[in-house]
Amino acid sequence: MGKLREILDIAKVRAEGLERAYQGELTPREAFELLQAAPGAKLVDVRTRAEWDWVGRIPGAVEIEWNQYPGGVRNPNFLAELKRQVDPESLVMFVCRSGVRSIGAATVASENGYNNCYNILEGFEGDKDASGHRNTVGGWRRAGLPWHQG
Repeated sequence: MGKLREILDIAKVRAEGLERAYQGELTPREAFELLQAAPGAKLVDVRTRAEWDWVGRIPGAVEIEWNQYPGGVRNPNFLAELKRQVDPESLVMFVCRSGVRSIGAATVASENGYNNCYNILEGFEGDKDASGHRNTVGGWRRAGLPWHQG
């Protein structure tokens, strides 16, 4: 339990520094450690269906689009789908491609009764490198965490 508390405390300090409305900001490795050790913890992948199908999936993740594909329009059913699939009492971690859409998802969840929400920094693919490519600077995949391609 000590390691879990340490991860959550660090995540909280990061979120406070960024003035986030949710509980914390986690690195991909910290999020994976929480998934392994915290009973009932959920990872919600808010990327699009196209990203899940073509880029890769995180095993066991709850998949709910934040923006719909094609078109990028906000998913009007996001909150309803979240409520249907994830208990509001759970520790919930949100991930997207690079850690931006997941900020919106964590914020909306926090504003609607989810009191233990975290964003996963760097996302699934991380930021672009100097050549404009992802998966070389940060991210879930770069950290060597579990994922598969469809």
